[in-house]
Amino acid sequence: MATPAIPTITPARTALPAMDFQNAIVPLAPEPEALLARVQDAITAVRAVGGTIGHVRVAFTLDDWEAVPDRNMSFSAVAAAKAMHHEYATTQIHEAIAPRDEDIVVRKIRYGATSTRDLHEQLADRGIHTLILTGISTSGVVLSTLMDVADRDYSVYVLSDGVADRDPEVHRVLLDKVFPTRAHVIDTAGLHALLQAA
Repeated sequence: MATPAIPTITPARTALPAMDFQNAIVPLAPEPEALLARVQDAITAVRAVGGTIGHVRVAFTLDDWEAVPDRNMSFSAVAAAKAMHHEYATTQIHEAIAPRDEDIVVRKIRYGATSTRDLHEQLADRGIHTLILTGISTSGVVLSTLMDVADRDYSVYVLSDGVADRDPEVHRVLLDKVFPTRAHVIDTAGLHALLQAA
């Protein structure tokens, strides 16, 4: 299935979620400083035209740990180890892209950004129908979030140089073969061009 021509965006109805850019996860990305710089640039550009910035982090309360069933292959180990507590420094958003008061900030308890209870409501309250996804990792939060928001009829862009994965081949296959069936895959230069045309 070919990706349709990239449409223009309406900044006031657009959000850029920065997903899992938290202290324990950023160092796992290839070339994390360069990645953060590109995401900072994208955030600045979207802010400048009146778009919304979102921040998504994965972090657990005691109740969240207790609610994870043993059958969950990924998060049962997190719960058993009592890892990623919401108050730990490791789960806080990296200072390079620290949230501002006007940003959306949510905490999630599974891979996808939409595992938070109210993200869609916050987006709807602002009239947002277009998302520009950035995040670590391509095969984790980005993949999971993209599949869900595409099914919810958002217009979706994936910032190809604003996502990263420890497995370069998985990263490549997702960006080249999987994501283009559900989203417009662009880089930061393409984002700037889109915003200038808005």
